[in-house]
Amino acid sequence: MTIKIGDHLPQTTFRVMTEDGPAAKSTDDVFRGRKVVLVAVPGAFTPTCDRNHLPGYVQRADEIKAAGIDAVLVTAVNDVFVLKAWSKSAEADGKVEMLSDGNAEFAKALGLSFDGSGFGLGTRSQRYSMLVDDGVVRAVNVEDSPGKADISSADAFLKQMGEGQQAN
Repeated sequence: MTIKIGDHLPQTTFRVMTEDGPAAKSTDDVFRGRKVVLVAVPGAFTPTCDRNHLPGYVQRADEIKAAGIDAVLVTAVNDVFVLKAWSKSAEADGKVEMLSDGNAEFAKALGLSFDGSGFGLGTRSQRYSMLVDDGVVRAVNVEDSPGKADISSADAFLKQMGEGQQAN
């Protein structure tokens, strides 16, 4: 079953990079008491993710936060070390929080995983953006193709926030 507006996020564990190295954080640790935009990408450094999707959120992070969002979070089915390198490469440190879903547990629990093994990628997350308020989904925008970053882009998210609309 695919996650929908009004649902609580499933309980899983992410890996995040801290000053002391990798650390586990539960869904509650990440989302409790926060209003966030959660962005999922199929993979760090992949063309659409690296050139089209993440840069918009990095460039517009301050504007997003000024619209009442506590944080911009990006999750990918990559290990925490790859996400740390991607964050550094994209100049996202301090603007975007990276959440490693290395085994695709979160993507699967949301019903938003896909099989990328035909491309040598294994199980990956579908591309989406989501407005999450205290662990509850308030909007969700799932792309119909992993190569697109249209309805889940930073521009689309800001427009949606400005219109006060819920997403599909």
